[in-house]
Amino acid sequence: MQEFLYFCTMKMILALILLVANLSLDEIVLDIFNTATEFSEVDYEQLQTDLYALNENPIDLNNTSDEELQQLYFLSPHQIDDILAYADKHPFESLYELRMIPSLTDYEIRDLIPFVRVSARTPEHNIYAREVFTQAKHEVITRVDARNIEAFEGTDPVYAQARYRFDYKRKVRFGGQLRRPVGGKAEELQYGVYLQLKDIAPHVHTIVGGNFQASFGQGLVIAPVFHSGKSMYVASAGQQKNGLRHYSSADGEGLHGAGGTFRWEWGKQTRLDVSALYSMNRYKDTTWHHAVGANITLRHKKLELQLTGMEHIYSDSIHPYRNAKYNRHYFRGYRQAVLGASVRYNYGWFDLFGEFAASQNKEWGYGTIVGSRFYPTDGVSLIALYRYYSPWFDNEYGYAFSESSRLGDENGGYLGFDVTRLKNWRFSGYGDVFYFSGYKYGLGNDTATIGYDALANIAYIRQNWRIDTRFRARQKGNTSTYSARAQFEWSRGGWSLRTTADANYVESYGVSLAQDIAYSFTRVPLSLRLRLQAFDAREWNNRIYLYEHDVLYAFSIPATYGLGGRAYFCLKWQIIKQLAIYLRVSETVYDRKWYMDKHPKWDGSKAQIPTRTDVHFLLRATL
Repeated sequence: MQEFLYFCTMKMILALILLVANLSLDEIVLDIFNTATEFSEVDYEQLQTDLYALNENPIDLNNTSDEELQQLYFLSPHQIDDILAYADKHPFESLYELRMIPSLTDYEIRDLIPFVRVSARTPEHNIYAREVFTQAKHEVITRVDARNIEAFEGTDPVYAQARYRFDYKRKVRFGGQLRRPVGGKAEELQYGVYLQLKDIAPHVHTIVGGNFQASFGQGLVIAPVFHSGKSMYVASAGQQKNGLRHYSSADGEGLHGAGGTFRWEWGKQTRLDVSALYSMNRYKDTTWHHAVGANITLRHKKLELQLTGMEHIYSDSIHPYRNAKYNRHYFRGYRQAVLGASVRYNYGWFDLFGEFAASQNKEWGYGTIVGSRFYPTDGVSLIALYRYYSPWFDNEYGYAFSESSRLGDENGGYLGFDVTRLKNWRFSGYGDVFYFSGYKYGLGNDTATIGYDALANIAYIRQNWRIDTRFRARQKGNTSTYSARAQFEWSRGGWSLRTTADANYVESYGVSLAQDIAYSFTRVPLSLRLRLQAFDAREWNNRIYLYEHDVLYAFSIPATYGLGGRAYFCLKWQIIKQLAIYLRVSETVYDRKWYMDKHPKWDGSKAQIPTRTDVHFLLRATL
């Protein structure tokens, strides 16, 4: 009887969390995106595509793995381990049991619910072609944008995209897209296709073809083009999504070829993965680049060991930017080998991880990253991370934890904390100190440089409202940056309000105030969103980045710069279950005097007030 009453109580509490908060999927995705502090290091298009795909076909908590759960960016390695351990001891009978996992808070469960489900454990069965084509989901998208209309006199401002996606329970995925850049010609069309097969036969874990990504270890040898950098999810620093996976963008990044992972398992405690890949693409549009790689991953209980090797072969000797000081240690030549070994060991309160790699260059370069996550009690996460990349360590396809966008010539230490133990409160932050021995891109000196990056975030969270405050101080080279953000969110019924105030100081000041208003109709499948923003950031160093909603599978993080105001309006109308339209109209209006000072060649004849207008339209059909 007591167990029944306890279960009913937990069920009512969780139901209240979801009912009162009533956050749409778009709001949850926005919350995830707002945690990032390094926008250039996150592939928002791929992340958003993955999250919406998971919402359509949620992860089964009783039949999942660490690889699947790693797709949920907001989960820490400790939380992933706890979910898997709980499901292994006593399979989930309901999503309400998530409250039984101490490392998950109420608002983290709220964010998790749209992407997971619970079903009885079922043995894997063979995939039949008839089942694949009858039960798969099809999606066709056409998108047309008119970008910066005022600036394209005599030039075509239209961006167009067509996209197709085929998904059978995340086991068989196929898709492609074709897009035409703004002002592009027929020969400049960009296209990409991908194929991913999961667990289609015994020991065949993953097969990828076309556009794909690869990531192993901590990313010193190979990792996705964009990765999770510093963010409010402090305990996730240094976390990579290991393995091969498709890449749905047509931007030309990533790998182009084929790869496969083969798996052998001995019980639930031990598994061996062997992966191989081949990629061929253009380097700087003039040279063919061939990449061959392999990885061996052994996991036994809580120990994971990996060996990774890559060989890069170029059809012509590469000499990137010969006269630039910052690239004097970049690789030059025809062939480059990169080798790495990584380890992860989870022991109770500790999660230890690290990787050592060597890259062939004029001199062999070495890189290493080691760290530890510590969980002294439920609701408290600490992390310490150290990295060292020698000057000659250069690997264009490696993307590990770093202050720079390209690895090499860096020595640094990172400490972070995340405290969710206090009811309704969340305290998180980090401090990062780094050292460059020589010239780095974007720095105004050619000598050794010591810099730092410190951030603190305080959040107060209730059932239907939330307050966040963020403070950041950063010094890199001769530039010191101080910034702050305060955000208030409220949601109830179909309404959602968000007020965001930003301020920074870099030799001069930049400020911004934005108000979001969103409403989802209950009787009509229609949702609307409006943002009004005023900004005063008159110098480029004071620009302010603020994530904006866009049409499906698109994102917008404009650099708000200058003196003026900005507004955008988004509409989503689900006409029928299989057909939806998305519309976004945005306009930025600049102060005339400021604009003329910054653009002396502009005579003011084009418009009475300088503006920029963008219109995005998307049509989505699903089966």
